[in-house]
Amino acid sequence: MSKRVTLFEPPQLDSSKAPIENVLDLTPVDDIGPDVFTNTRPLWHPPGARGIYGGAAIAQSLAAAMRTVPADFAVHSMHCYFVLAGDSEIPILYHVERVRDGRSFITRTVQARQRGRPIFTTTLSFSKANSGGKKKLQHASSMPPVPLPADPASGRQKFDVDNARRGPFESARAGIVNRDSSPEEKKLRRWVRSRGTISDEGAQHAHLSALAYITDSFFIGTVSRVHDVPRFSSAKELQVALKALKNPSDLDDEDIARSLNELKEEEAADLRRRIEGALTKLQDEKAKKDHKEIGMMVSLDHSIYFHNPWKFRADEWMLTEMESPWAGEGRGLVLQRIWAKDGTLIATCTQEGVVRLKQDEPPRAKI
Repeated sequence: MSKRVTLFEPPQLDSSKAPIENVLDLTPVDDIGPDVFTNTRPLWHPPGARGIYGGAAIAQSLAAAMRTVPADFAVHSMHCYFVLAGDSEIPILYHVERVRDGRSFITRTVQARQRGRPIFTTTLSFSKANSGGKKKLQHASSMPPVPLPADPASGRQKFDVDNARRGPFESARAGIVNRDSSPEEKKLRRWVRSRGTISDEGAQHAHLSALAYITDSFFIGTVSRVHDVPRFSSAKELQVALKALKNPSDLDDEDIARSLNELKEEEAADLRRRIEGALTKLQDEKAKKDHKEIGMMVSLDHSIYFHNPWKFRADEWMLTEMESPWAGEGRGLVLQRIWAKDGTLIATCTQEGVVRLKQDEPPRAKI
């Protein structure tokens, strides 16, 4: 008998919901407490990662917290810490603590646990709709003029067999600003949206959870991208990572390989562009000496500021723009802005992570 990776037997996929709603579905665990939930379906372990995809813990923690908050309150910020690598072969328990219920603001903390130990923790703040008064100070960063990706001619459906075999969200490259500038001046742009159509039953809570899930994609990897250092240094290394998948979600399988191969092609194109600029043997030797490879890349913390939680759909194209203002001491910081396709700034995110390179010198002998 195969090992169960969820606390309860997962139900059949709900064809009335978008794939991402199925991925992020939660089940209450009333035997433990009134505000305890668990992942309904298996969680994805990305190739080369130490644990589960962090976006799942972020999104499911948000979904759990939202179940304890009145409908006229919406999340405006969440601050997360990745404590331990999550194991995709063990169920997660999400414990929600009702810290404070005020007239305008509500505070919750959520702790995700495996084997009784916290692997992820977040504090969330919710604000009441229209509580700012009639007179307001308002401004927002403008969305850059980037053309929308072309949609398939066949249109989009709520759920189909193809969607069930692909990832719960899709993306399209939107270019790199200041490609030939210093790392801190580069900006990476990408269009993202959840697959299918999010259900009316899921309502805005489903859109917010989907957005939270997507924010962790491509995030800390921005640090290596602005330095033109590939995540996977060879096709063989990529294949090894793909074979190391412990428990891919039943919704993620084929798209994982496609997306990673696309990323590999992007990185290879950047590498070719740099190599073609080497004109002499001396330059070639210098390029070999300066060669860098990622040794470790792990997210430490993740913050999301939700600016307009009522004014977007996660199943419509959203533009993300990422930049890294600083890296050093084996860490890197990335900023991300997200706009709805109508130009509304819907979120600003930050993430810091460990970004360490493979070292040339052999490890020191233990004394």
